[in-house]
Amino acid sequence: MLMIYLDNAATTKTAPQVVEAMLPYLSEQYGNPSAVYSLGSSAKKAVNQAKRTIAAAIGAKQEEIYFTSGGTEADNWALKAAAEACAGKGRHIITTRIEHHAVLHTCEYLKKEGCEITYLKVDQDGLVDIRELRAAIRPDTILISIMFANNEIGTIEPIEEIGAIAKENGILFHTDAVQAFGQIPINVEALHIDMLSASGHKMNGPKGIGFLYIRSGIKLGALLHGGAQERNRRAGTENVPGIAGLEAAVTRAMKGMEEKAARESKLRDYLIERIEKEIPHCRLNGHRTKRLPGNVNFSFLYAEGESILIMMDMKGICVSSGSACTSGALDPSHVLLALGLKQEEARGSLRLTLSEENTREELDYTVESLKEILQRLRNL
Repeated sequence: MLMIYLDNAATTKTAPQVVEAMLPYLSEQYGNPSAVYSLGSSAKKAVNQAKRTIAAAIGAKQEEIYFTSGGTEADNWALKAAAEACAGKGRHIITTRIEHHAVLHTCEYLKKEGCEITYLKVDQDGLVDIRELRAAIRPDTILISIMFANNEIGTIEPIEEIGAIAKENGILFHTDAVQAFGQIPINVEALHIDMLSASGHKMNGPKGIGFLYIRSGIKLGALLHGGAQERNRRAGTENVPGIAGLEAAVTRAMKGMEEKAARESKLRDYLIERIEKEIPHCRLNGHRTKRLPGNVNFSFLYAEGESILIMMDMKGICVSSGSACTSGALDPSHVLLALGLKQEEARGSLRLTLSEENTREELDYTVESLKEILQRLRNL
């Protein structure tokens, strides 16, 4: 059966070299990294090597990398630990209306715990207004958490400017880089990032593994209490197979990033051009150029996104109507509503996210299928 996969923002296919890197730690190299004998030492060596590889990829130090179960855990840890650590200075946090729910729901929790949250607006392309950010800063502001690139519309935020503002005001800056890491270059020093969340399965790595970068000198509390793993900050036996797979995925992404981004951007722009030329009553969501290489998001009037998804699936095409974490939700996307779209526009949205494996022929078939489906739905 034909299958065209265009939902890479939800998850990606695990690369063969990633699977190969994981296999030894699922079989013969199964030791616990905390053990003192050689079987444990080899596992510990793999964990440390992975930290070196990841640190080098973002311009950090090995000891600044902490493994987590993924981006959601990393976001939770960063926000909750920062709020606790800085409680003596203040309880004010700045974020945006278009963050992933891992950040938004954590902010809701922190609000119940006594924090005050400012949610910055974004413009029609999804960009934060730097002037509004400056105006929102107060003497008791302890944390700014703004995503590197949006998971639904692909807009890349002005992270360097945001980081500089945070630094000059002595405020911690966290960024959810789950969609950006492995897709575009990131250097935490140049961008003044204090904490960064990332996940393996968004970049051809395994699910269930990610990391939080914490700048040296920032004294955040432990996420999990128990053993001394992760320098007493995250107890529990390390997921060595996942860590080995994450390292392989990072190595793969760093080697081919420029070429991959160029190819995906070309395909992205081709898909956008065809849809805009051939399908009436559509709107491109997100910034036209400040955009992740593989992200395409459209709203189609006079059609329900869920109906489009089901009919595209019948054609063998995997797409989504927004974040994979909110699939099944009846409410329209909070991201699209924040851009100023009406509810009916937001309900007719479609996200198509590409990988280096997609071809122009696949996109041609996708556009023709979409044209046919929308005509049928609109005729109803």
